[in-house]
Amino acid sequence: MLSAKSLFQEILDDDESFQLFCSIAASGEAQGGWENGRIAALVPETQRALSPKIVRHGADEDKHGRIFNALLRKRGLDPVDVPGDTDYTMLLERQGIGLAHEKLRADQPLTELDIVSYLAHSRVTEQRAAEQMQLLRKHFADHPDIGRAVKMISHDEDNHLAYCHEELLRLAAAGHGRTIQRILRESALAEIRVYRDVSLAVMAHMGRILGWPKAKAALLAAGIHAVYAYERLGGWRRMVSLSMPERLDALGGPAPAAPEFA
Repeated sequence: MLSAKSLFQEILDDDESFQLFCSIAASGEAQGGWENGRIAALVPETQRALSPKIVRHGADEDKHGRIFNALLRKRGLDPVDVPGDTDYTMLLERQGIGLAHEKLRADQPLTELDIVSYLAHSRVTEQRAAEQMQLLRKHFADHPDIGRAVKMISHDEDNHLAYCHEELLRLAAAGHGRTIQRILRESALAEIRVYRDVSLAVMAHMGRILGWPKAKAALLAAGIHAVYAYERLGGWRRMVSLSMPERLDALGGPAPAAPEFA
């Protein structure tokens, strides 16, 4: 039976597919770490209190990148180049979602609207990340090779999502509510398209590596399109709601060190 668990188990069991999976994940996390580091350095004075939390967010992303690379080393594998059609972060930027890298490379302070945009974009993408890690935690929390990594990263992604909710609600109360809702909606509708395209690309690459028959590849592609249809019809709304999280000040304090997985 084709299931999320059996599919990932197949990817996990093959060195080449596992190598690509971890390389894609590590690259995306490293990119997120860089982005958060630059945003923290450019925070406007009006939002300076956010800077340590943004630093913590970036440190977590860097840590996740190191963990995925350590998982590769544990298998005696090196990272591989990430195909452009699987680069989720780059494709989102091309859609105008998030802060442009050109802006982040400059030394000009960001505006308060930039911070609102950053947090709204993060609320959407962290929803996706938290859900994906919850799925992996459900099936692989006790796995001898990746279980500890899955649990740690999942915990961090839950923290990131809680942080976005709390800070966006604070900014909404300060008068940014309509702007936040507009950006959340735009970000969510763009994200579900990019997620569909990246999922199709990743499955195509995995299919070639693992030699999937055409029928299996077609079934997986149909499933991805079905998820997109659900999200386009209304599933995207889960990405734009805001509620005060149970875990307050989730990114307060320094990031804990990553354990050694290699």
